[in-house]
Amino acid sequence: MQIPAAAAAWFLPFVLPICFYVAFTDMREMRIKNHAVVALALIFVVVGLIAIPPWSTGAVSGHLLLINVSMPIYFWHLLHILVVLIFGILLNASGAMGAGDAKFLAASAPFVWLGDLKLVLLILTACILAAVVTHRLAKITRLRTIAPHWESWDRGKQFPMGFALGGSLAMYLILGTVLGS
Repeated sequence: MQIPAAAAAWFLPFVLPICFYVAFTDMREMRIKNHAVVALALIFVVVGLIAIPPWSTGAVSGHLLLINVSMPIYFWHLLHILVVLIFGILLNASGAMGAGDAKFLAASAPFVWLGDLKLVLLILTACILAAVVTHRLAKITRLRTIAPHWESWDRGKQFPMGFALGGSLAMYLILGTVLGS
């Protein structure tokens, strides 16, 4: 994994409660709340200064709109928010995903190292499959009586993606603390 284990360890205790909260509120209300998304982004901005300090990581060169730019890794990761948010807005406009899902993905983006993108997509795929199966099974069994008034039970084919998205980010950071560089 490309994510430094120390950076993942710094992020994990702050991000994990938000991942659980997003999964829970999305199942309960079928919406990802804006304050959770803002908190997630702020965690990267603040904790990122400690986990991957821009003054000690050195500059990395890359292309930004056909211009060669050299910036610390911290600032490149902040740009992930903007890039993923633009794609999320387009996907939301096409009806492919909810606005809360797009915002959560954008706020999650700076935590992911580009070298780990394939792994993150595998984790996301596994989490989506596991979340759909778990949610559908709970919906048709007696487990539903634990939370009988959740909105997600009665939404037909709609699915609370925050359940899978929160789990994916949590799993990535957990794996990063164990297997990170």
